[in-house]
Amino acid sequence: MSNPFRTHWRLNPDVDFLNHGSFGATPIVVMEAQRAWMERLERDPIEFLGPERALLPKLDRVRDYIGRLVGADPADLAFVRNATEGVNAVLRSFPFSPGDEVVITNHGYNACNNAARYAAERCGAVVSVAELPFPIESNAQVIEAIDAMLTSKTRLLLIDHVTSPTGLVLPVKGLIELARRRGVRVMVDGAHAPGMVPVDLSDLDPDYYTGNHHKWLCGPKTSGFLYVRREWQHEVRPTTISHGANSPALGRTPFLAEFNWVGTYDPTPILSMPAAVEFLSVLKEGGFTQLMRDNHALVLAGRHALLDALGCDLPAPAEMLGSLASVPLSAERVGDGDAVKRLQHRIYHEHAIEVPIFLLNGTLPCLRISAQAYNSLDQYERLADALRVCLDSKRS
Repeated sequence: MSNPFRTHWRLNPDVDFLNHGSFGATPIVVMEAQRAWMERLERDPIEFLGPERALLPKLDRVRDYIGRLVGADPADLAFVRNATEGVNAVLRSFPFSPGDEVVITNHGYNACNNAARYAAERCGAVVSVAELPFPIESNAQVIEAIDAMLTSKTRLLLIDHVTSPTGLVLPVKGLIELARRRGVRVMVDGAHAPGMVPVDLSDLDPDYYTGNHHKWLCGPKTSGFLYVRREWQHEVRPTTISHGANSPALGRTPFLAEFNWVGTYDPTPILSMPAAVEFLSVLKEGGFTQLMRDNHALVLAGRHALLDALGCDLPAPAEMLGSLASVPLSAERVGDGDAVKRLQHRIYHEHAIEVPIFLLNGTLPCLRISAQAYNSLDQYERLADALRVCLDSKRS
């Protein structure tokens, strides 16, 4: 099936790329914008990169752009390389005391859950894991599972806006309100959210929120943002301490001064973000809203094709999904961890389909699909056929 949007990306035409969720995919026009920034940088590196020269105004322009996109005051937004770095900055700065608790979930991103454990262990704090079910029936199960884990010792709740392994859009506003009533701060890992679902930080009002630019906003790699509520900004330090620690002129506030300059780095992915947002805003007639709706509808249709092929029930309601969806596979038909790796290898090498297949919490085989403008329903139908072939051949 011909997809007119496919020409905007340089993806391998011989592979059905159904894994936008892992690293995103950057459109040609955005790569060209980044190339132009790189050429400007190399034409005069000192003038371009020197924070006391021309860099800070350029960063501030992008900060204003991202602030409008996610409903945040630009003064509360710092740039990071990715959401994992944003989570680490908050966790490693958090004033834990011995015996404090931080609550994470079993659907949390492994890297960020690791960061929570590391930060807690250094301070004698404890990590508690809220067990969210999958398959899942409603948001109420999420709220109940997390509410049950909050205690008088809980200081921080780390939750995903959209869970990476299962693609669930969590009820973050309700969870933030729940935690605040209990005196618990909330760090939201929004790695997948910007560009997939509406994000309005003025409405959500988290304590901390981090998001990627390179996933559903289709920006270049190593670009993201960290939002910190004004009252906590004096605590949060970047993971690399550099000149901003005692050079307040590097930003409008001490918070921004530290994050603006963490040593020599490539700012061109950040500076290319207006081009990415503008591209996605005009890609479809209805703008970003239509793009998100279409991607949501496509992932539901793709999931339906897979569930029909596998004979499975719905693992999550449609309203809990954005443009990621995971489907549980039969452990009896797929096998153990090595068998899961072999299945993914076959899907890619024998059927030219890029899609993640993994063990959720080390026990439940799952397959996760993504939907972006360059994808078409026939690609998911091909995946469904490939799964039938691979699983039937294994069983026989």
